Amino acid sequence: MSDIKELAPQEAWNAMQAAPRHLFIDVRDRIEYAMVGHPPGAINIPWKIAPDWTPNPDFVREIKSRGVSPNTPVFLLCRSGQRSLEAAKALAADGFQDLTNVGEGFEGGMDAQKHRSTVSGWRFHGLPWEQS
Repeated sequence: MSDIKELAPQEAWNAMQAAPRHLFIDVRDRIEYAMVGHPPGAINIPWKIAPDWTPNPDFVREIKSRGVSPNTPVFLLCRSGQRSLEAAKALAADGFQDLTNVGEGFEGGMDAQKHRSTVSGWRFHGLPWEQS
């Protein structure tokens, strides 16, 4: 199994700019991806599927169907960094070697008022994002 790197959002963004042949996967549910927003160029392949939040049985197959090699740099992102780490572990178990989890995720942790995107995360750091 490969080691899974974890980078803060800005570090991950910089690493992706330096590795133009990477694959950037947003593992959140399709509704989160569309309604909350996502980084431009991130491909949505859900790791868990709402409403039961069961693991997507086709997750690894969907990534392989994109023709990526096990050595392709793969960056994974979710809301807070937890689901994407689980997804990275599944890819590592299947032989993928260059895996990076985007720590803090897209929305980051919650502040004292239980709001996200105010203390950490992709959006908090002012990185590019869009809504569908």
